[in-house]
Order: sequence, then structure tokens, then C-alpha cells
Amino acid sequence: MSQSTISDKWPAQLSPLVHLSNNWISLTGVVVITTSTVFWLFLLPTTMRGEIHNPYNGILAFLLLPALFFLGLILIPLGIYLRNRKEHRRGLYPASFPPLNFKNLDFRRLVTFVGVTTFANIVIASQLAYGAVSYMETVSFCGQTCHTVMQPEFTAYQSSPHSRVECVQCHIGPGESWFVRSKLSGIRQVFAVTFHTYETPIPTPVRNLRPARETCEACHWPQKYGEDRLRVITKFGDDEKNALTKTVLLMKIGGGNKGIGIHGTHLGPGVRIRYGHSDVQRQTIPWIEYNGPGGKTVYRAEGATADGKGLTMRDMDCMDCHNRPSHSFKLPERAVDEAMSAGDLSADLPFARKKSVEILKVAYPSREAAAARVPAVLEAFYRDTYPAIYKERQGDVTKTAQNLLAIYNRNVFPEMKITWGTYPNNIGHTDFPGCFRCHDDSHASSDGKKVTQDCNACHNLLATEEPAPKILTDLGVVESKTQK
Repeated sequence: MSQSTISDKWPAQLSPLVHLSNNWISLTGVVVITTSTVFWLFLLPTTMRGEIHNPYNGILAFLLLPALFFLGLILIPLGIYLRNRKEHRRGLYPASFPPLNFKNLDFRRLVTFVGVTTFANIVIASQLAYGAVSYMETVSFCGQTCHTVMQPEFTAYQSSPHSRVECVQCHIGPGESWFVRSKLSGIRQVFAVTFHTYETPIPTPVRNLRPARETCEACHWPQKYGEDRLRVITKFGDDEKNALTKTVLLMKIGGGNKGIGIHGTHLGPGVRIRYGHSDVQRQTIPWIEYNGPGGKTVYRAEGATADGKGLTMRDMDCMDCHNRPSHSFKLPERAVDEAMSAGDLSADLPFARKKSVEILKVAYPSREAAAARVPAVLEAFYRDTYPAIYKERQGDVTKTAQNLLAIYNRNVFPEMKITWGTYPNNIGHTDFPGCFRCHDDSHASSDGKKVTQDCNACHNLLATEEPAPKILTDLGVVESKTQK
């Protein structure tokens, strides 16, 4: 192709763009791109370190700036299109343009400028896109970006056994399909937060959680046998001396190829348990099918049909018992007992347990109201009822009052309509039905056999609410290290 042919073709392709891009919309796009790029360069040292701890910096670097950057890229061709349409409609479009070829210095500069800026835009856009995806998988994004909505779950997560496990490890897991599914779900959630259409309290996402086999079992190997474990439950009384008692349990964890204990009975080799539930949160279970050594048996409560018609069926897995592994909320009695056992609440202040539980159970309209009332009411109680003790131990009273407020702030969130007992925890059967959803002595098979309610099937009671259980002395368990 000759040089003259090139010079004949270029004006028809580039000269109109040079002419048409001179409009306020396209120029605004250039300004937006330039501004977002400059901000990106300022934040580059932070993003290059690989982690942003401040959620608002993350929003700026990975959400706002990419949005502005791509908006600018859209405005430039939009302005060209609109001006082209306007000039053609009014008959103002030029009939010819000055020739452009590689001998033209301005043309060479234009080609160089377009090439360099296009390459820079690709680099910046790809880094921003990758950074945005990576940031959206961080704990700070999941827990702190939507502060009010996710504050309860993030607060519980921070003091959970999984506080060093990233949210995506459990809520998404490995694989492209669940990654894409989570991002599509995230778009819906962004709109829900933006337009305040989310439910309060946020429902536990039991319907769309990934199977535990693909998440939990990446760390918790179900084939490993779990030895029996000692569990000590500490309680304090509502009397003036806050009488201390301990219950000692030997938990039969089991599992693995031995097929015994709690895990072995429910999830051991060759065992498959299906159940039918009538509510979304799986708290009402009228129908159970056990398929394992010895054959298949169906257990059903009164009113349930033999085939479980009308119920939602599910294969049992870890999450049916461990339903709040990282986001558990306490009831006031248990929260106070644990805090007193840990020394956060003074156990030798008169009626400390009774008064603390009483104060926590009050329905405060907001966390601000609770912050003003909870410590003040407890301090006023000792100041008015036990003035001598208050005068002598004012520091202990103040510390107990502040730690009592901390218990409230970890478990109650009025803005999200979360109060004591909003989220049931299925482990055990003292605070919530838990095990008794099935082991309630009302699920029977056609031949009259029932799902066992024998306490010794899951644990041995070594001591029940004793002030000083002999078994702990015999085992040499030091009180300060007692498991609760």
C-alpha cells in the first residue's frame, strides 16, 4: 500500500475524531480520568502493600476511583457520538478535513499520545479491577463497609474461634462457580443496603450456604477420631454472695472410623441422615431418616407423614449443629456467668450476678441509650444500696459496670432489631432447643422406636452444679484454667 493511499484513508478515520472530541462531555471524561488516575497514584503505595485496613480507604481506592475512571472512559465516546449526531442533524458537519499522514508532526504526536494513554488506561483499569475484586474479599470490606448492617456479625466474628479466618473461606470457598455466585449475590446486597430494603434482623443465610463438606471440612477433617473432652460449665447464683457452682461433663466427641460418639453417630462412615424441616431456620424438624449400619429408619413427630410430604428435605451436615461457628450471640445469664468466671465482672460484689442480668434484660431503644444507662444503673445500685462497699471499692464497681456494657454491646443491636435470643445456637440444649429438635422423645419410628434422649449418649455427667466438684480435684484441674 502506498503512502498516498495511507494519507487518503487516515483523514476519514481520525480527523473526525479530533474534531468531534472537542465537546464538553468528552473533555469532562478526560478530566474525570485524569483526576481518578492522580488519586490512584497517591494511593498506589498503600495498595501495593497488599492490604488496606481502613475500610474507607478501601472504598476510595477500590470502589469509588474505579467507578470514576470507567465513567470517564464512557463519557469520551458518548460526547463524540452526541456531537456527531447534532452536527449531522443541523448540517454543520464539515465536508472535508485536513490531511493526516505520518509526515505530519501533529499526527505523529496524536498517535503517540493515544498509544501511551491507551496502554496506561489498560494497566490502571486492570489493576483497579483486580484490586476491587481482592478488596471485596477482605474482612474489612465484609464486616466494616456496611457498618450498621454487618456490625452485629462482625462484632461476634471478632471474638470467635474463627476470628483469624477470612470470611470468604467459609462463605465462598474455592472454585469459580461459587466466586461468581457470591459476586452476583453481592450486587443484590449493595442495592439492598443503598435503598435500605434489607431485612432486620438479617436472617441467617442457611438456604444459600455452601455445603460444609466444601468449606468446613477443608480444615476440620471428619475422618479423624475425636477423643473425649472435659467440659466445665461455671454458674453463679442470684443470691447476695453470687454462689459459684460447676457442672462437669465428659463430652463423647467420637467420629472417624470408630463410628461412635456425637460425630460418629451423626456423620460417621456409612451414615447418612436426612431430615425434613417446616421453617426456614430449621428449628422445627418433624421428620428424620437415618440410613446407616442396621438399615434405614424413619422417625417422625406427631402430624408428620411417613414420606415427609410438605416439608423441606436436607442432608444433615456440620452446620445443622454448628450453625453459629463464628457469629454466636449469648443469652444474658450465660454471658454474665462467663464474664464473672473470667474476672471481667467482680464476683464478690453483692448480688452482682442478679443485678447484672436484670440490667441487661432491659429493652434500651438504642446503643447510645444503653451506654448511658447500663453503667449508671449498676453504679447507682451499689452507691445507694451498699454505700460502704461502693466507697471502698468504687474502682471495681466502675470496671464491672463498663464490662457489663461491653457484654451488651457484643450481643444486642437495636438498630438491626437484634436482642437476646434472636439467633438460636444449636450446640447443646440448655440455651436453645438445639439437640432437642430431634432428641425430644417425640420422634418415633413405625415400630415404636424413638430417637434417644439418653444423656449418656453424648456425654457423661461427672458433676452437676457442685460448688467444688471432687472430680476436678482428682484430675488436678486448676480453677483459673477451667474450661467453660
